[in-house]
Amino acid sequence: MSKTFLISKALCVPVHDLEALIQGRTIVAIPKAFRCAPCFLLCPVLSTENSLYAKRFYRQEFLSTLNPEKSLFKDLTPPITAWAKFKECKIYSEKEDLKILSKITVWTVEGLQSIVDESHRFFLASLRVYRLNQSIETQPSWVSPDRNGRFIQLPKSLSVDDISPVLDDQEFTRQYQRLEQLEPPPHPELEKLDAALAMHTKPTFAGAVLRHEARTLLGWNSHKPINRLDPSLAWINEISALGNRTLEEDGNKSNYQAGTDFEIAVRASLQYLGFKIELAHKGGAGGLDLACSKPYTLIGECKAGKKIPNDTAVQLLNLGTLKLADKETYRNAAKLIIGPGTPTSQLDKAAKVHGMSIINPRTLENLVQLHHKYPGSVDLFQLKEYLADGRADDEIDKYIQKVRSKLELRSSIVSQIRHYLEDAKADDANVDSLHAVYIVSKHTPSLSRQEYYEILIELSSPLAGYLGRKKDRDGKDRFYFIRELEI
Repeated sequence: MSKTFLISKALCVPVHDLEALIQGRTIVAIPKAFRCAPCFLLCPVLSTENSLYAKRFYRQEFLSTLNPEKSLFKDLTPPITAWAKFKECKIYSEKEDLKILSKITVWTVEGLQSIVDESHRFFLASLRVYRLNQSIETQPSWVSPDRNGRFIQLPKSLSVDDISPVLDDQEFTRQYQRLEQLEPPPHPELEKLDAALAMHTKPTFAGAVLRHEARTLLGWNSHKPINRLDPSLAWINEISALGNRTLEEDGNKSNYQAGTDFEIAVRASLQYLGFKIELAHKGGAGGLDLACSKPYTLIGECKAGKKIPNDTAVQLLNLGTLKLADKETYRNAAKLIIGPGTPTSQLDKAAKVHGMSIINPRTLENLVQLHHKYPGSVDLFQLKEYLADGRADDEIDKYIQKVRSKLELRSSIVSQIRHYLEDAKADDANVDSLHAVYIVSKHTPSLSRQEYYEILIELSSPLAGYLGRKKDRDGKDRFYFIRELEI
């Protein structure tokens, strides 16, 4: 449940420091005073210093991630977009401490040492940062460089809420404990990877996803995955529309072109799901619309329009036996007819006789979308078992629901582990403790310890990355939370 807070002050923070706080890569600021208000706005302060100063004071891995065109760096009066709760303030001056603080924060050892040389020590305030629902305009006097590290009184008090924390409870606690114990970050190589990805002049969708995952592992992100569609995969939302075409919708497009567009989308769909397409059999007169060789043989015909012709089953039978190597290969092959509408009783009967599955373009689109959102969730060998003879949409829908149920179970397990560790204020736990929590919560289905353990292994694999796994002193597995599995 969210809470509201009344704020009457703002801490003036250099724009670079504020950007690091909003990114979640640090939880500290350097105030001029040891005592801070319980909560306050974070007001960006402009810098009159040149880029040489920034290079001396801020680590290069951080500087390379900044966008100089961002309004925060260009506006003469950048808006206030965040506020913070004060956690604790400490005093630092020792050189050995500065070396570790530099690794935990965005500042260089040289930059921190320059403050110590001038003031003999500096104050470091730990902050829990929240995003504002609406930005607040600033005044020129607020953002003046001489305000850096100082508190200013606001013209009037403001009410804010804690709905949007930059870091969730667990990640904030991890960063705070690391700061308290002056522990260096566990994955410095990921920070270098993030900086390298940020320097690409032409960022790609794959790069954005990789960068998001790296930042999640570093503890800078919330655990929600990127929910954007790669522009190059926009066709996955058009499969059904291409199959259910009409002359009115297509305009001047010929029947041949409309059919070809649908065939291309279907081949792309099967390839995206993991089939190997054999282009030697690519459509056209006398050719199969679909021919896949791996992980098993699959052949098919695509029929765009408002109905599937009655002779489609005969056409697939003739072309399949003609193009495949032998009768045994044809007999074992999966056979698909993909088209809209309800097949006639004659077509349905023929498909059942010849072991062919008839599916709607919408069903194929649902499969592809499932695979896109949860890569690897569609097992092609299991899918083959649901390719019923005749109309197969209902059976494939059952398979999709089965996959979703497995994902929902794993999502609930990941979420439960996260909340258990947060409540216990623990970083990790053994299998027995986690399984006991699962049993007590009366989750369905009921899982034995071994079944539960196998799911934990699956979720903690490098290819999944929802949980982490490490060994205790006795060589037994312990698991910890990394990111949510969003459904």
